[in-house]
Amino acid sequence: MTDKAAIRAEAARLLAAFEETGAVPVEAEILQPAGTLLDLYGEDIRARAFTTDDPLQGEMMLRPDFTVPVVEAHMREGAEPARYCYAGEVFRRQEVARAGRAAETMQVGLEFFSRADPAAADAEVFALFSELLAPLGLRAAMGDIGLLTAAVEGLGASPRRRAALMRHLWRPRRFKALLDRYAGRSAVPPARKALLEGLGRRSAEELVAKAGPEIGLRSASEVVARIKALAEDAAEDRLSAAEVEVIDDLLAVRADPENALARLEDIAVDMPAMEPAAARLADRLDALVKRGVDLSAIEFEGSYGRTSMEYYDGFVFGFYAPGRPDLPPVATGGRYDALCSRLGGGRSIEAVGGVIRPGLALALTEGAP
Repeated sequence: MTDKAAIRAEAARLLAAFEETGAVPVEAEILQPAGTLLDLYGEDIRARAFTTDDPLQGEMMLRPDFTVPVVEAHMREGAEPARYCYAGEVFRRQEVARAGRAAETMQVGLEFFSRADPAAADAEVFALFSELLAPLGLRAAMGDIGLLTAAVEGLGASPRRRAALMRHLWRPRRFKALLDRYAGRSAVPPARKALLEGLGRRSAEELVAKAGPEIGLRSASEVVARIKALAEDAAEDRLSAAEVEVIDDLLAVRADPENALARLEDIAVDMPAMEPAAARLADRLDALVKRGVDLSAIEFEGSYGRTSMEYYDGFVFGFYAPGRPDLPPVATGGRYDALCSRLGGGRSIEAVGGVIRPGLALALTEGAP
C-alpha cells in the first residue's frame, strides 16, 4: 500500500501544477450539510456517502467530493472568470462488489469558471490533465452528456415521460427499463396490469379506500395521485421505433472522436434536437487539436459519464489504467453548467473541472496498485 505521506507529497506536486495555471488554492469543510446534496441527488446519495447528525447543524455528510462546496462558494462571492484548485480527502461508501476500494481517498482538483469560449475551456482542462498524466500511459476516454439530454428532449413523448428519463440518465439500467416500457418493448408488470384493469371498474379513490388501512410513509392522497399518473402514462402513445433507435444508436457510439462525430452527425439527421450538441462537440475537438491533443489516442463513448456524480451535463472525460478494469479511473472531469445555475441563487455561469487521485497515480508509477 502506498504510504500516506507519499500520497500527500504527490498531491502537493499536482496542486502546484494547477496553481501554475493561475488557479487559487481553496479549502472545503470535511463535514458538509446533507441538505444540499440530498436536494441535488435525492436519497440515492445516502448509499454513497457517510452521514452523521449534529445537534445544531442537523444531518451532515463526510465530504463526498469538492465540486459542490467549491461551486457554492464561488456562486456566493466569486469573481469572474475564476480558477480554483484543491487537495484533500473525500469519503464514499463502496459497494460490496468493490470491497477492495478505499472509502477514504485523496483528491486533487481544478475548477474553471468562465463565460467565454466553453470549447476552449474544455480543451484546456483536458489537455492539462493529459499532460500531467502522460508518464503513466493511461487510456483516455471522453463523452458528452449533452448529446443524450438533447436526444431525450427531442423525443415525441409527454413532458412527464421526458422528465422521468432525464432523472435516470445516470442510472443506465433504470433508463433502459423506462425506454423499453415507453416503446412497448417490455411487458407491463403483472401487479401494474392488474391495477390498471381495476381502474376500468372503479376510480382510483375507490381502489385506495378498499385497500385497507394506510401503512407506510405515503398518504392515501399520494397513492391516489400515483395511480392516476400510472393510468395517464398507460394511455399515452408508445415512442416510435425510429426515436428509440436514435437513442440506442447514440449510446452505442464508440470510436475515436473524429469518427464518432461523423456518426453522431448522421444520427442527428433523424433527431434535429441533437444538432446544437453535435456542433459543440465539433468546436471542442477543434480546440483540442489546437492544444496539440492527439484525438486518435482517445476513445469517444456515447454512454460515457453515466455512472459518475450527476452534476456533469456536457463534456465528460476520464483516464484509466490499461488492462485494469478493477481499478477506478485515475482522473475524471467534465462540464457542469446546470449545477452552477441550481446553486447560484439566481446567478449562472459556465464551468468545467476535474480531479486526479494521487494515490492511484503514485501506485501505478510504483507498479503496485
